[in-house]
Amino acid sequence: MSNFDRMFDLVAGHEGGFSGNPADPGNWTGGAAGVGVCRGTRFGISAAAYPNLDIANLTLDEAKTIYRRDYWDKVAGDRLPVALALLAFDAAINNGTSRSVRWLQQAAQVAQDGVIGPKTLDAIGLMAGRPNGLIGLCTEFLAQRLVFMTALPTWKTFGLGWARRLCRLPYEALAVGA
Repeated sequence: MSNFDRMFDLVAGHEGGFSGNPADPGNWTGGAAGVGVCRGTRFGISAAAYPNLDIANLTLDEAKTIYRRDYWDKVAGDRLPVALALLAFDAAINNGTSRSVRWLQQAAQVAQDGVIGPKTLDAIGLMAGRPNGLIGLCTEFLAQRLVFMTALPTWKTFGLGWARRLCRLPYEALAVGA
């Protein structure tokens, strides 16, 4: 099983099936509650990100294709240490690809341009090769994500579920990285 397949199974498990909660901005084609059409989210594929997609009838295989093309490949999942790849992949789906890449870049202490390139990958490789370097990268990445998420206006509504997800990720990252 490829790293992508393993990560997909984990992240799809976080995202779950169909949700049409009208309080969730991601469920609306306009990206804000009450804006556009409430088409919902399925397997983490949201109406806000894919306003023309039939979310309710999306298959797991279709979601997997989208995950690889629009999230895994854009965070260079195949080129990251496995534990960090999981964190970046999960964040890309839940918080946006550009934001996930910027958190990677911030953790690696390189310019935050939102695009994974040779400088970012070299810095990550260098840091990950140091004693406890990968732990440091993962910790900084998750800390940046936590600060962002707790500041969202929807934290009061969805925060407990997101907190559980963020608390579970380090354990999953350890398991897949072993």
